[in-house]
Amino acid sequence: MSRFSFPARFTPDESDGGFVVTFQDLPEAITQGDSIEQALAEAADCLEEAIAARIDDQLDIPNPSPPAGGDYLVPVPIQTALKAALYLAMCEAGITSLQLAHTLNTDEQEVKRILDPDNGTKLPTLERALAALVDTRRLERTAIPRSTSCLKPPCPNL
Repeated sequence: MSRFSFPARFTPDESDGGFVVTFQDLPEAITQGDSIEQALAEAADCLEEAIAARIDDQLDIPNPSPPAGGDYLVPVPIQTALKAALYLAMCEAGITSLQLAHTLNTDEQEVKRILDPDNGTKLPTLERALAALVDTRRLERTAIPRSTSCLKPPCPNL
């Protein structure tokens, strides 16, 4: 899932030692570690939190830039990546959480729990929600009007 692997820059911290880790595509994601191994672990956690915050705040999740020389490619944990994929698919389709709930024959709160990065969601549930978005014919038959905008915030109706 290269869509959810971001290049991280490790800069030696001259004053405190270790490395400062930054993500070009997510300027809010900054962390550090005393060694490369620790910095990589901290980078993965920091990246997950940055993506989760963007979902919570209904902000765009950018495409990762190509890694530059010396960058480390850091993947988003799979559950967060799947939730981000669902969030982005809903934005691209202009589908609200209420519409997806109607399609899944569940309530809107359940869809909000599925999208919640802090809520553990079983893989079959995520797969079912993603599959429902692929079947656009079913979504077009819903009685609820589709959203026409995915501007900032990209999913104001989630």
